[in-house]
Amino acid sequence: MLKAPPARIDIKFLGQYPEFVEFRTHKGETEQPIPPAAAEAADAETPEEALEAAHARIESSLASEVLARVKAGSPAFFERLVVELLLKMGYGGSRADAGQAVGKAGDEGIDGVISEDRLGLDIVYLQAKRWEGSVGRPEIQRFVGALHGKRAKKGVFITTGSFSSDAAAYVEHIDPKVVLIDGRRLAELMIDFEVGVATARTYHVKRVDSDYFEEG
Repeated sequence: MLKAPPARIDIKFLGQYPEFVEFRTHKGETEQPIPPAAAEAADAETPEEALEAAHARIESSLASEVLARVKAGSPAFFERLVVELLLKMGYGGSRADAGQAVGKAGDEGIDGVISEDRLGLDIVYLQAKRWEGSVGRPEIQRFVGALHGKRAKKGVFITTGSFSSDAAAYVEHIDPKVVLIDGRRLAELMIDFEVGVATARTYHVKRVDSDYFEEG
């Protein structure tokens, strides 16, 4: 919480915080001068808009760092990460149940099975791959074929890499329903559900309570 809120929150004001300076210089890189037009646009922002824009840039940088850490981890770590994320998202029931389900050996292109809800009324088939490159349509087709073999209606394919445009277009027009989660989206979900990240600082933006000052 800011003890003495300034009249304007701009680049100059944010420069007093080491975290913001470190973000702008990107861990030692030479800071590039801000073009005059961009500086004028930044100065025209309201304090709330400046904070939101800075927050978005910081989260984007954090997502890149989180993804790099995930890629550097072991397969066992990646498996635990997937279980933790699915649990935080409300899938799988207990940790033991989720870990056992996802940890099963791959079968016909399926890496695991997890409950969609805590009561186990429906299940989701899962494939999670620590890939660096792009996952193409053939890989997704094999996964969908495995789902058909299980008479499954839902599947999730997670990769630390990316998906080709053909793969993304393919899942839009098929049954079962297949959700594709690429590395960037995986990192964003980890941030949203606080897996592998921690809150460093919290700011409370307050406003005048007009009702309080109403008399009579």
